[in-house]
Amino acid sequence: MNLIQELQWRGIVYQQTDEEGIQELLEKEQVSLYCGVDPTADSMHIGHLLPFLTLRRFQNNGHRPIVLVGGATGLIGDPSGKKEERQLQTLEMVQHNVACIKGQLEKIFDFDGENGAKLVNNYDWAGSMDIVTFLRDFGKHIGVNYMLAKDTIASRLDTGISFTEFTYTILQAMDFLHLYEHHNCKMQIGGSDQWGNITTGLELIRKMKPEGEKAYGLTIPLVTKADGTKFGKTESGAIWLDPEKTSPYEFYQFWINTADADVVKYLKIFTFLTPEEIERLEASVQEEPHLRKAQKALGEEMTRLIHGSGALEQAQKITAALFSGDVKSLAASEIEQGFKDVPSFEQTSGEETGLVDLLVAAGISSSKRQAREDIQNGAVSINGDKVTDTAYVLAETDKMEGKFTIIRRGKKKYYLIKYK
Repeated sequence: MNLIQELQWRGIVYQQTDEEGIQELLEKEQVSLYCGVDPTADSMHIGHLLPFLTLRRFQNNGHRPIVLVGGATGLIGDPSGKKEERQLQTLEMVQHNVACIKGQLEKIFDFDGENGAKLVNNYDWAGSMDIVTFLRDFGKHIGVNYMLAKDTIASRLDTGISFTEFTYTILQAMDFLHLYEHHNCKMQIGGSDQWGNITTGLELIRKMKPEGEKAYGLTIPLVTKADGTKFGKTESGAIWLDPEKTSPYEFYQFWINTADADVVKYLKIFTFLTPEEIERLEASVQEEPHLRKAQKALGEEMTRLIHGSGALEQAQKITAALFSGDVKSLAASEIEQGFKDVPSFEQTSGEETGLVDLLVAAGISSSKRQAREDIQNGAVSINGDKVTDTAYVLAETDKMEGKFTIIRRGKKKYYLIKYK
């Protein structure tokens, strides 16, 4: 398989502006191509990943990726997929977000070697442009009727769109033109919602560069789940790439909890496993689904890519400890990750506390009578050790690193006691 054929096998290709032209270009030369992201937050989430992972596939095949962070377009806001105007951010906020996102992109791409990735910020060429230059040199080439035909703009005409967001597509077109002129960039890739912006860039290049050279665009389908729910969302919100927002353990858990109906699709589009490796895992889903080999491979590949091997090992350690109940093997930092979303209770450090009283105070048992029954029935564990003595008083040795005590009631209900 050549590159485009592999992308099609993986289900990554949605639209191409010129399928034959793209294939010929990729076979003829090392191609510079780009994908961008607007810094609307100080972290990307997994919904941003697929276009950049696709761009990395081009790099793995010898082409040169240009990674664009929209310091200028982030100040404006893409109208795509929105029913109302975005809340504008300050320049300082956007610049902070740019710096954070750059660090995340540097984990995905190789910036060294003959086809090392290049990181650019469109604020460098658009930030200081005056309005007359914008209107004369760029706005003149893009017709209003042409812009009104774009889905991202047409869908907003009934609810309203400002001139600011209306011009966004021209700003992104300027990016493609700038990279075409200064970095010999021949191709842009993006999500399916970026088709209108990509084709506007091609129109601007065609109008302003009549020498006959061509540029191309390719879009990637929207990622969906088999049950129709939105990919990348959980009860606690988006799955972020920033480990402070979504811990490596939570990130790993998201992937290994993928449904059987989705896991092979996600292995194809998100990981760099070979078709042969994926086909073996697909067979395992069909023949031995209880082993969840495909989900484990998906979790390992994605966590290692975004957070590194050390964070993956820590996430696997937390997962194993929670499954086995051997929580004493965990460090305080691992407890904070693994028990982030379990019910917690703050206890004053140094106070002598009976287990029965603690179970009631923390809401683990509904009454002292129920607490005694739970203990006597062997339903209560402290840091993984079952306690059956109703007169048990927690000691300093029950405080893991002096910070936490983990109480489990039944087989799966965990509670975290924090000491202040």
